[in-house]
Parts: sequence; C-alpha cells; structure tokens
Amino acid sequence: MQSWEDPIADARTSTSSANAPAVFIDPLTTEKREQTEDSALGSSTVAVASRERHEGVTGLESIERGADRIRVDDKKIINCRADLNQLVPFKYEWAWQKYLDGCANHWMPQEINMTADIALWKNPEGLTEDERTIVKRNLGFFSTADSLVANNLVLAVYRHITNPECRQYLLRQAFEEAVHTHAYQYCIESLGLDEGEVFNMYRELPVVARKAEWALPYTNSLGDPNFRTGTLEDDQRLLRDLIAFYVVFEGIFFYVGFVQILSMGRRNKMTGVAEQFQYILRDESMHMNFGIDVINQIKLENPHLWTESFQQEITMLVKQGVELEIQYARDTMPRGILGLNAPMFEEYLKFIANRRYAQIGLPQQYAGVSNPFPWMSEILDLKKEKNFFETRVTEYQTGGALTW
Repeated sequence: MQSWEDPIADARTSTSSANAPAVFIDPLTTEKREQTEDSALGSSTVAVASRERHEGVTGLESIERGADRIRVDDKKIINCRADLNQLVPFKYEWAWQKYLDGCANHWMPQEINMTADIALWKNPEGLTEDERTIVKRNLGFFSTADSLVANNLVLAVYRHITNPECRQYLLRQAFEEAVHTHAYQYCIESLGLDEGEVFNMYRELPVVARKAEWALPYTNSLGDPNFRTGTLEDDQRLLRDLIAFYVVFEGIFFYVGFVQILSMGRRNKMTGVAEQFQYILRDESMHMNFGIDVINQIKLENPHLWTESFQQEITMLVKQGVELEIQYARDTMPRGILGLNAPMFEEYLKFIANRRYAQIGLPQQYAGVSNPFPWMSEILDLKKEKNFFETRVTEYQTGGALTW
C-alpha cells in the first residue's frame, strides 16, 4: 500500500490479449457489443451467448461440456467473454495480492476500548463545543458515505468488472465497508448519541448533504439495470464513474474527516474513536489504490477511451471534488481548533489532488503545495507498531496469521 512518500508508479503493464472467444460467454457482457460481433462468430457460439445472456448471471445456467480451459489472455477488466467462475490462472496478480492484504488487515470495531471516550464525552468540560461538533459531523458523514459505497459496490461496480480476481477483492471491500458502518454505529452507541440525528445528518445538514449529493449521480448510474458496457460512450461512463467513486469520493472526500478525528487522538482525546478511524483509513487507502489500479488497467486495455476531451472532463471532475471538500473543512471548523484551520486543509487537499492526478496519468493542477500533515504518512504505515501495554499492535492480523 502506498504512503505519501512512496513513488507514484506507472500503470501496470500486462500481456496483450489474444481476445480469442471462449465457450462460456459472460452474461454481463453488453448486448450492444455482442450485436456487432455476432456476425463474426459461429452460429453455435452466438446461440450460447444468447442463451446465457437471458438465463442469468452466474455463468452456470447452461454448461457447455468439453469447453476449453481458460487462458490468461482470455481475461480482461471489462467486456470480458471468459468464464467469470474460474479464478485461476491469475492475470492481475496485484488484485489477488490486495485481496490477501485485506484479509491480513482484518479487525472488528468492538475490539477497540471506548471507555476513555465515554468518560470524556460525558464530562461537560471534557471537550469544547467545536470538538463535539467535529466528532458528530464526521460520524454523520461517514456513516452515510460508507453505506453509499457498499451499495454502489454490491449493486453496480461488481456487475461491470468482468474479472474474477478483481471481483474477489470487491467482495472483501464490500465486507470492509460493512465493518466501517458497524464502527460508526458502535461509536455512536458507545457515546450515547442520538442515532437518528447522526444517521440522518446527510438529509438535515447542508455541509454533509453536499458531498453525498455530488456522488449520487455517479454511483447511481452504474446501478441502472439498463446500463451495459461495450460502446465508447458507455465504457467512458463506467470509467468516469469509477474515477468519481475511487479517486474523488474515497480518495479526497474522506481526508478532512480523517485528519480532524486523528488529530484529536494525537492529543489524547477520543482515542477510541480515533483508533477506529485509523483502521478505517488504512482500509480506505487500500480500496483507493485498488480502484486506481483498476482504472489504469482499463486505460491500458482500452486506450481509445482516454481521449483529450475525456481527460479534460476528468480534470474538472477532480477539481469539483477538491472545492467541495475545502468547503466542508471551512464549515466544520470555522474558527480553527486542534492547531488546525481551513487554509491548512485547502493546501492539504490540493496536495492530495496532485497525487490523485498523477496516479491516473493526468498533469498536476496545483503548483507549489506541500503536505501540512506529514504525520498522516505514519498512520498509513502498515509496519508501525504501538506499545503493547497501551493498545494492540497496529499491524493487526487474524490469529492464524500472527507470528509471535
């Protein structure tokens, strides 16, 4: 997983696909493209394609006995005609490695001690009103955001990514999003907050609502049951929505809240909530880097999508996200607290945006900005450990994977 100091890698290369048609036809393959290809295929292959397209989405509704085994070059990220039920041979080793890394990073919210947070929250003099506002508003935003992300993954993204090792990671990510929503509920319940107020905040507070409203068109479009990839316009739509989803929503919109909550933890305030957010940040960093790898692989396999006009559109898309998150910083801390203020966040967000641009192969847009929060890099470091008697090690793994 990348930290701020890691060099920004170029898009991964892969072997060129031979695009030889396999006997199994992915039921999610777009009808639009198949209609143009049917004339080039044999009548028996077209019959299998038509039958599977209308019978279901598992690929097992009709089994062709004696079918050839899947080859690596049959696989693609989108518009793949190979059997999605065959995980191996791997074509994208990075996707499988991210799945394994996610499994090794397993954690559950109730493992984190919230006793000190409860005492501090109940103490009338424990926190300032501005500090309490930051905690509640971030719990309100993130509880909605991770539910939105999970629904988008399960109902939309999974349908259009036609590679089994990538889908394996998406399943892990969906579980992690459920854990995150659990973590926010656990924090809200522990502190005795009004659950209805916090979970409905995106409908009541404009500062929280604006970011969710911005994301909805991009997340909802992939869930359109009539949407299929396979044309230039639709493939660009998918790519645009993935960039909005991974690069802006998870890669920019989350970072003001992360810094605010983690800054409280660094000052020995709300340490349990901060530890929950630390694990969530690590998960989200892996989610974002997986999404960027998927985006770059789609670009690599479909260079015709990455037109100059499309690049300009994506550049403006990211800028919109930056401006919304800057406004979120101003609204959530108008007076500045914890040694933080809105101008610091403006520079931080532009610094992050420059990294996001570079990671997807676009020119950086903000000159002369630097990272005002270098300590965030330490939090993302998977190797960093804490004192055993203060808390458990940050590099938590499942019991069978631990080395004593």
